[in-house]
Amino acid sequence: MVTLLRYDRRSPKSKPPYPLAGVLLFSLLLSAWGVSVAAAVKQRSVEGVVADYRVKVALRLHPRFQFASVAWPPREVALVAFKDTRQLELWARDDGDWVHIKDYRIKGISGRPGPKLQEGDRQVPEGRYRIELLNPNSAFHLSLKLNYPNAFDREKALQEGRSNLGGDIFIHGDRVSKGCLAMGNSAVEELFVLTAMLGVQNVSVLISPRDFRFRPALPPPPDTPAWVTGLHRRIAVNLQKFPLELK
Repeated sequence: MVTLLRYDRRSPKSKPPYPLAGVLLFSLLLSAWGVSVAAAVKQRSVEGVVADYRVKVALRLHPRFQFASVAWPPREVALVAFKDTRQLELWARDDGDWVHIKDYRIKGISGRPGPKLQEGDRQVPEGRYRIELLNPNSAFHLSLKLNYPNAFDREKALQEGRSNLGGDIFIHGDRVSKGCLAMGNSAVEELFVLTAMLGVQNVSVLISPRDFRFRPALPPPPDTPAWVTGLHRRIAVNLQKFPLELK
């Protein structure tokens, strides 16, 4: 943490605590590292974010967990995202089956049906992922980093001789996305705090091109690798863990 010391300009004997040249040098170093002085001062911790938002998040989510007869906080959470309808479902469980808690609107998403294959394709990955880390100082309010590329992504890339798979895929706030899921600030506060409370190891993420529970799979785009059909079948099987009545 950077502590800013003040001095009294009204006293002729008072002097700045640091030479002006030193302050300027410090600012230049921060700029070289891509960090503003304000950002350096305002760095937050995961614990600090939880402290700031925990009560607000509990007021919004606890009634939904109570209605679903799931403990607050739960033992485990699953996030299920559908690219075509821009919807993310929150599921939770204690020791039994998964129970649907609520839906979120994905406010920013990019790409088309099909998995992410390389850096810069702006594709949202497809498949099963986990949360790798929580970023309390995201440029998009708050963010949750996915473990893309996962073992499956790396295996297929190795078989096809692909490199530079990209990375830094997040569930984050705001409304814009280039390969991530932008959820808006209120939604990401809920997902961030819930994940921090449970631990990243207790949160899973399933991303599907469409809802295979109600709609059949479509042939992937013609330039998509042949193995994508099998990937979509596995996603469809995983979706059966999350039975939801047709609305």
